[in-house]
Amino acid sequence: MPFMKINLRRGIWTLAIALGLGIGGGAALQAQDQGPDYSKNKNYQQGMREGHDDHAHNRDHYKKHHFKKDEDQKAYEAGYQKGHGN
Repeated sequence: MPFMKINLRRGIWTLAIALGLGIGGGAALQAQDQGPDYSKNKNYQQGMREGHDDHAHNRDHYKKHHFKKDEDQKAYEAGYQKGHGN
């Protein structure tokens, strides 16, 4: 009987740890997938408008923009992709 009691405790602890790691790991992955919030960025909004317009007229990146700052370029591209429906 004592052997069974030890196995049961070990099994419960193993399950609890595995569950905790699974939940924590899933939350970390979800946070990475979302990326930064560009919604109030003017370049993001411009990209949204142009992406939506290109989608409505069946065009693929009709206008090409190049920004000096990498972050502005990323915001524009994120907005364009969202507006184009990708």
